[in-house]
This record gives sequence, structure tokens and C-alpha cells, in this order.
Amino acid sequence: MSVTVPIQAIALTPGSQITISNLSWQDFEQILTDLGEKRSSRFTYYRGTLEIMSPLALHERPNRIIADIVKAILEIQGRDWEDFGSTTLKRPEIAGIEPDTCFYIQNADRVQGCTNLDLNDYPPPDLAIESDVTSKTTLEVYEAMGVPEVWIYRNKQLKIYLLSNQDYIETSVSPIFPELPLIELIPQMVQKAIDQGTSKMLRDLKNQFRQP
Repeated sequence: MSVTVPIQAIALTPGSQITISNLSWQDFEQILTDLGEKRSSRFTYYRGTLEIMSPLALHERPNRIIADIVKAILEIQGRDWEDFGSTTLKRPEIAGIEPDTCFYIQNADRVQGCTNLDLNDYPPPDLAIESDVTSKTTLEVYEAMGVPEVWIYRNKQLKIYLLSNQDYIETSVSPIFPELPLIELIPQMVQKAIDQGTSKMLRDLKNQFRQP
């Protein structure tokens, strides 16, 4: 006996997730349409399997702090960027994901005027950031998207993954910020923001970078 439950009726407590198998791409698209843009849960779809996760505040805060750090450093360096947040990335029939945060940096000029991100018309984001990832499929989904660099922050550690020959390899250096020891810097700055406040951390970070 099978039981059918409307997707709108599924209520997840913060920090929990569910997996639904044997969903077509059309099912996934319909679920996104039915739930609309103002939902708190994050969705990841890969080859027929949908994962729905309801993030904790402890998940959200490091993600936003890291995004603020990235923008602060880019501003100090005088570089352009576009923050596309948790925009749904889609590779039709194969994969879909809502990053915690994603950025266009090297390709910032190519998404000027973009209000509807279609990866058939635009390149994938240059950087995706995820916090407290537990799903093993996350990197596989980003591989399908062709995102060149993914950061995963978990247990107060940052891991950097670069796309090489359709597989991700872990590295200690980001090509976006090759001169910075990010795997040490990011966890320190996140903890400082939590302990002392994000505004103070960012001011101190900017002062540190601007010192001769």
C-alpha cells in the first residue's frame, strides 16, 4: 500500500532532511513551482533523487558570514562580483541545487542584467559556498553544473574543491584568492564574527588588509 502526501504538507524541523527517490525532472520542476520562492527548505536534485533540507540557524550564520568575507576581500582588491545567493541552479533532466551562496567573480561581467539565471545562456557561478553539507551527492551535483570551485564549511573547517577533468579535487589554495591562506583565515574570521560581531570582524579584516 502506498500513501500519497502533498509536498506542501511535509513539515521539516530545522536541521532535518528527507530523501525522495524516483522523481522525474518534471516532478522536481513542479515541486519548485508549487512551493514558490518563499520557502525555507533547500532542495538538491540528482538523477531522480530529491533531498530536502531545513537548515538550522547554526547552518545559515557561517554561510552568510563567509559571503560577507568574500565580498569584503573583493572590495579591498577592487574586483567586481555578483552575489547570486541561493539561486536555483539547473542542469535539466540531470541535476538541480540551491547553493547556500554562489558568486560570479571572473565572469561577473557576463551576468550583468541577468534576472533569470539559465545555464544554457550564462556560465555557471565561479564559486559556490556550502555550510554543514552532509549529502554525498552535493559535489556530484556541482560537477553536473560545471561550477569550477566549491567551498564547504563544516565543523569549523573550510575545504576547497576545484573541478578538474569532471571531478573535484581538494586543495589548500583557491585560484580566486591564490595569495590568501583561506583554510586558516576563513574559520578564524567566522569564529571572530560569532564571538565579537560580524561588523567588527569585517572592519578588522579590512584594516588588516589595508595595512602597508
